[in-house]
Amino acid sequence: MTKIRKAVSIIFKFENKVFTINRQNFLSAFPGYTAFPGGKVDRSDEKASDELTLIKTLYREAMEELAIDIEIELLNKNINSVTLIAKATSPDFNPRRFETYFYLVDCLKLLTFQLDHNEFQSGVWLDADEVIKDYENGDRLIVKPVLDIFKLLQTSKKEITFFDFDKVRKDTKIPFIENIHELIQFMPLSNTIIPADRTNCFYFGEKNNKWLIDPSPKNEIEYQHLLDIFKGLPLDKILISHHHKDHHQFANKLARDLSIPIYCSLYTFERIKKIYGSSYFDHLSVHILEDGDVIGKWKGEDVLVHAIPGHDEGHLGFAPRSLKWFIVGDLFQGIGTVVVGGEEGDMAKYLLSLEKVIQLNPKCVIPSHGIPLGGTNILQKTLDHRLIREKQIKEFYLSGLSVDEILTKIYSGVPVEVHRYAKMNIESHLFKLKFNKEI
Repeated sequence: MTKIRKAVSIIFKFENKVFTINRQNFLSAFPGYTAFPGGKVDRSDEKASDELTLIKTLYREAMEELAIDIEIELLNKNINSVTLIAKATSPDFNPRRFETYFYLVDCLKLLTFQLDHNEFQSGVWLDADEVIKDYENGDRLIVKPVLDIFKLLQTSKKEITFFDFDKVRKDTKIPFIENIHELIQFMPLSNTIIPADRTNCFYFGEKNNKWLIDPSPKNEIEYQHLLDIFKGLPLDKILISHHHKDHHQFANKLARDLSIPIYCSLYTFERIKKIYGSSYFDHLSVHILEDGDVIGKWKGEDVLVHAIPGHDEGHLGFAPRSLKWFIVGDLFQGIGTVVVGGEEGDMAKYLLSLEKVIQLNPKCVIPSHGIPLGGTNILQKTLDHRLIREKQIKEFYLSGLSVDEILTKIYSGVPVEVHRYAKMNIESHLFKLKFNKEI
């Protein structure tokens, strides 16, 4: 069971203005997200659960991140009060979980802060409705509790009653998030590679053209939960990003049950038929997608297909023309590591696909396992990591080590059950090196 740590979030408010920060894209947690200053309770204080510990954390974080002493500002009458207004706990499917306490700092003037640029790319005083409007235009990444706080702050009420998000969370059989407006990310359990246990499926579109990308529930029970959701929502088309099972299991059944077509690349279509039999697509209308095709619209703008082979030859990504987001599938993993190997894998193409999306520079990238992440830092980090691995593999191979011996050297801390996938990565790097006559 994932341990839940405590954290505080600090909401500075003056009249209708709220101090709003955007997190740096290179951070490991919620990069590029709109949020409030704050941070974790020190491990030395974790056992203490009283409010004094939380206030201590709040004062410390305000000083470290904003160079402001709240106690002094209270004494100088620049701050009227500090009040706990909300609490939220990360969902149980998160790899890292926090119980976050939101404190409203009622200011009597617009305070000036010195931002810690190791944490924040920007910080400004904004009306709450400006932030919500930006989110609704698709210009901000925001998690639901923070969005709901901004909605609470839109009200003209002077006093805001305490709000426990945990007690009002809807009981959903399949969890979902909407960190990007009108791009809903459902997260059914799937037959994927550990440590991940869910594959995202994405729901978006316009009134008469709604898409679902990569529905892949792991069993009949999870499938029924997903079917129940889409019996109550408009859905016109299913899209499969690539042929791996954890991206299309039950997709054909869902298409039949809802009488809608399936879209995929030609390679995906042929591979699925080869592996699962031609009957997979029986009684279904199948449409082939190519690089540059328009699949629909999001907020009035075209959403395009991008060929991003390497992890899989038929792998497709999807992005609006504005590149406010880019669904990159298995180009990187928010949870776990990308496997490049087997008949469909090609390390050279995979590295080129990483470079392609990095150069396109979307505002955020969205993996098949994990949440949307601001910028392309994670792709650059993935690319750099793969090049370092390739250098290590080349050196070990030239020193006379076998693939199994290289596996032991490089992936000693990896669970045994995923060794075969690590071995595929090594073999794919070696194939690339041999093809380029580097070894």
